[in-house]
Amino acid sequence: MAAVPGAGVTGLAGLFLAAFLAATPVPVPSEPVFLGLMATGRALLPLVLVASVGNILGSCVTYVIGRAAERLKHRRWFPLPPAALERAQRWWARWGLWSLLLSWAPGGDALVALAGLMRVPLWRFLLLVALAKTGRYAVLALAGAAVI
Repeated sequence: MAAVPGAGVTGLAGLFLAAFLAATPVPVPSEPVFLGLMATGRALLPLVLVASVGNILGSCVTYVIGRAAERLKHRRWFPLPPAALERAQRWWARWGLWSLLLSWAPGGDALVALAGLMRVPLWRFLLLVALAKTGRYAVLALAGAAVI
């Protein structure tokens, strides 16, 4: 496949932004951008690395939002009523940390925010989320390469 002019740094910046936003509460899908750049003939490793870093950093934003939410849980407008927060805490005690390996999946942002709320140490959070997010883009690259 021949590379398309103009799909260089601008394309990677767009991929980074899409991957970053996809891991925040902003509903932006990164897969179409990733696969579109793949179709231009871009090397897979830079695509996987840029998308992974963007997505991991976006997850850090969501984690910080969850962490900050702890201070706001007594406000009337807090999105989780006390009973729901207790259920979430019980669920986290049972499944929590390892559920971050599903942070790449739909609904994964809720797991990421919950990790912040439950005060998961940042290094553990980053380790599991980096593994999950990088694995996701690696699989996407391999699947896309088989199709494109």
